[in-house]
Amino acid sequence: MSAIDPIETFRQEASDLLDLLEQSLLDLERRPDDMELVSSAFRALHTLKGSGAMFGFTAVSTFIHEFEIAFDRVRKGEVAVSDALIVVALRAKDHVSALIEDEAQVDPAQGASILGSLARTMDDPCAPETAGSDWTVRFRLHEQAIAHGTNPALLLEEMRSLGRCEILDRGDPADPVGEIAADHLFRSWTVSIEGSVARDAIEDVFLFIRDETDLSITKADVDEETLATASDPAGRATAAAEAETQTLPHQNGRGATLRVPAERLDELMDRVGELVIAQARLAQIAGASHDPALVGVAEDIERLTASLRDTTMGTRMVPIGSLFGRFRRLVHDLSDELGKPVALVTEGEETELDKTVIEQLADPLVHLIRNAMDHGIEAGESRRSGGKREAATLRLAAQHRGAEVAITIADDGAGLDTARIKAKAEANGLIPAGSALSESEIHRLIFEAGFSTAASVTSLSGRGVGMDVVKRTVEGLRGSIDIASEPGHGTEVTLRLPLTLAIIDGLLVRVGSGRYTIPLAAVEECIELPHDADAMRGRSFLDVRGELVPFMRLRDLFHADGMPDVYPKVVVVSSGDMRVGLVVDQIIGSNQKVIKKLSRLHSGLKTFSGATILGDGTVALILDVMHLVGFGQEIEAQRRQQPRRAA
Repeated sequence: MSAIDPIETFRQEASDLLDLLEQSLLDLERRPDDMELVSSAFRALHTLKGSGAMFGFTAVSTFIHEFEIAFDRVRKGEVAVSDALIVVALRAKDHVSALIEDEAQVDPAQGASILGSLARTMDDPCAPETAGSDWTVRFRLHEQAIAHGTNPALLLEEMRSLGRCEILDRGDPADPVGEIAADHLFRSWTVSIEGSVARDAIEDVFLFIRDETDLSITKADVDEETLATASDPAGRATAAAEAETQTLPHQNGRGATLRVPAERLDELMDRVGELVIAQARLAQIAGASHDPALVGVAEDIERLTASLRDTTMGTRMVPIGSLFGRFRRLVHDLSDELGKPVALVTEGEETELDKTVIEQLADPLVHLIRNAMDHGIEAGESRRSGGKREAATLRLAAQHRGAEVAITIADDGAGLDTARIKAKAEANGLIPAGSALSESEIHRLIFEAGFSTAASVTSLSGRGVGMDVVKRTVEGLRGSIDIASEPGHGTEVTLRLPLTLAIIDGLLVRVGSGRYTIPLAAVEECIELPHDADAMRGRSFLDVRGELVPFMRLRDLFHADGMPDVYPKVVVVSSGDMRVGLVVDQIIGSNQKVIKKLSRLHSGLKTFSGATILGDGTVALILDVMHLVGFGQEIEAQRRQQPRRAA
């Protein structure tokens, strides 16, 4: 097992803090008077500065120190939050990120330029007046604090930077005269701080030494008797309540979360997958043996395996909000670059998805957002002339739909120009001239390689590669893309993706001599095929409790051998709002299936999303429900058009 790299650990923790800083700054743009957001940003800066110095990132610590001093004026209410300040602060955040990644590749002049811009932005003669918040701070370091590297003088100096201070140095009445060690500390301090200072600012001074400090923070208007009581350890709790003192809790050393390398989770998932296959084999042997004891053990193993599978899967599931949060900065910067005010609205951030899927979704969503803002959303004058609000809305939403997650990117822009897309596709040779295509088929052309309607190549578009990346990535994840657009009202792109790429509950069916697996989460019900279905071949739909559901015979689709079963079954599956019936010869049963990728030679088989190993060691292909549902809908549409053509 490889040793943990402390530098890499710092980089990971710094990444989280920088994300927090960025989100706080973006929120401040909408709520400039929210001092809690200001404090949140300041705490992130303070923690980064201390951690950077601890791990030897001197340039990071030095830059943040200057950044922190300037930003502290915002926290004190001397400077108002403005759009210009947010822009410069975001640039500073990016600079810190670059320094942490590779300091040698960063031009020091760039940092100086950012700090200069920050200083100029801070020169605001119209700074709002704020009410004062005077404090009395009493603290005593543990006796071995100096031996552990803590310098009280630095703490006092940092408190002086918060405002006007009066410091009183106190001796400890319990000093063990004659037994004092040279490196032990037996002093305490009382500091009176005047001015508009937030409690959080004082707490941040002791951020890294809280476990070895007795700290009391009180309002300065508390009477002397209460303060005297507070100096007495026996009366400290009572004084805290009367003086509204906030004594911070000691950390108990137990973190709420534990960082685990992604590779270990992947390895654990592989082991669980092998265990699932072995469990299926055991269940089959136990069933054939008719040994009650063996059957009982097999059932216990199956229960434990299912529990382990669910727990392991849970560790891989990540709220998609962790991905959505990255795009707030993208929309902010593109809005500024394009001169188009755009509000990003997110929904369903708590929706969970496999981490592997989320990692691969970042680039496709970036391309879709850039495309929507560059091509879809009109400029301000065009929106006003169309009776729209100048500020556009870009909606990013996620929700569970059966065995999949639907991610929607919708804008309220001009919508897709169907005629222009078709003409451009014909000009590029993507489709023959004069092709009769439906509106949906024309819309899908924007995902073809090399397609672009941009008049010229810019930093955002024109090369015709972005949407192709979206298509290839989504299909590689066994997903699909739906697109809907209304001229003048915007475009909505929906990505439908499987919940996980590792293990599924599957329904095992037989078609001819072959066995196939259908993801159980996509199965709505199983019914018997009516005896008069042969007479209905021209219509190919079933009446399922008053609703017409198209069906397809997998024997015909797979060219299965052997005689069909006397009593074929119909498995009704769904994808989104669409349903289709799959006619099979036999339903064998359901159990957990480990998904194995198909080889490159079989990657073009859209009907199958992968394969699984059964208990007897044979292989069963996993049906791609989304593709089959779409295929069934196309067959039904074609058969509906045949009578019209004949007429």
